[in-house]
Amino acid sequence: MTIDLRSDTVTKPSQAMRDFMAHAPVGDDVFDEDPMVHQLQNEVAILLGKEAALYCPSGCMTNQLAVNIQTQPGDEVILETDAHIFNYETTAASFLSRVQLNPVKAKSKGILSVDIIEDAIREPAYYMPVSRLIIIENTHNRAGGTIYTIEKVKELSDFAHSKGILIHLDGARLWNACAATGTSPKEYAQYFDTVSVCFSKGLGAPVGSAICGSKENITKARRMRKIWGGGMRQAGIIAAGALYALRNNRDRLKEDNAKARRFAEIVAKNAKNATIDLDSVETNIVLLELTEKNPIIPKYLSDLSAKGVRLSQGKRTSLRAVAHLDVTMDECEKAAYIVSEYLS
Repeated sequence: MTIDLRSDTVTKPSQAMRDFMAHAPVGDDVFDEDPMVHQLQNEVAILLGKEAALYCPSGCMTNQLAVNIQTQPGDEVILETDAHIFNYETTAASFLSRVQLNPVKAKSKGILSVDIIEDAIREPAYYMPVSRLIIIENTHNRAGGTIYTIEKVKELSDFAHSKGILIHLDGARLWNACAATGTSPKEYAQYFDTVSVCFSKGLGAPVGSAICGSKENITKARRMRKIWGGGMRQAGIIAAGALYALRNNRDRLKEDNAKARRFAEIVAKNAKNATIDLDSVETNIVLLELTEKNPIIPKYLSDLSAKGVRLSQGKRTSLRAVAHLDVTMDECEKAAYIVSEYLS
C-alpha cells in the first residue's frame, strides 16, 4: 500500500460525491444556462460575502483572471517571493496580461507586512510602472501552509486601499486557514477586491476553482475566461462535485490540519537528516528541510516512493507532505515513521 502525501489534489471523489455529480441537472454554461453552475456560484459568493462568483477549471485561471481584470498592460503587481502566482503559474501574468510582477520577501513565514509592501510601491513617475495590485496567499503554500491572521489581513487591506491599490486573495487553501483559526470565509474575504478559492485541494472535488468579487468584475472575468478558452458547456457535472465538497467537506479540514501536525511532530523528533519548523506547521502542509547541502530531490522522492510513501518537492532543498481526506491519521503516522527511518 502506498501512502500518497504529495498534495491535497490527489484525492478521489467519494461515492456520495459521485452520486451527486451523476444526478446533477445540467445546461449549456456558455449560454449561462447550467443550473448546477448557477447554484455553485451563488453559494460560494454568499459564503464569501461577494456579489458574484465565476466557476473556472483551475486556480491558475482564477488568479490570472483577477490580475487581468484589475490591471492595465505595463502595471506592476506586488506579491511575496514564494507566492504561487510567481512560482507555479508559468509566467502567466506577464504572458496574458502584460504586467510586471514585483516579488518581495517576507520577514517570516511568507507573511507580508505593511513596511515591506510600502517599500515596493512605485513613485508616480512616467518612467516607472504603476503599482496597481497587491496579492497575498492564504494559506501560503511554499511557506508551509502558514496563515495570515484576520488582523494582518485588515491591516494590509486598509493600507493598500489608502494608497489606491487593489488587493487580491489567492485563497486556494483559505478553507484550511478558516478551519485553523475559526475565522469565517466571509470575514477574510471582506477585505479583498477579488478572491480566488479552490474546490479540488482540501475540499476533495475533482475539478475547479472560483473567482469572487463585484458583479462588474465577474462580468469582466466571464468574458476573459471565454477568450482564454475556459468556457465550459454542461459544466454542471463537475460543478456538482465542487458544490458537494463546499457543502460537506469544509468542517472536516481541521482533521487534515491535525494529521499534518502529527506527521510533523514524529519526523521532527526522529529524523536526523531533516529539520521541520514546527511553528510553521499551521495547517495541512509540512516542509522537511534536508540537511544535505545539495540534495538530489528526485532520488529522495524515488526512494521514499519505493518504501510506500509519496512526497513532493517543496523548495530547492526540501520535501513536502500534505495531509488530505484520503489518508487517515494512522496512515500519516505510519508514513512519518517510514520517512524518519529513511532520513536517519
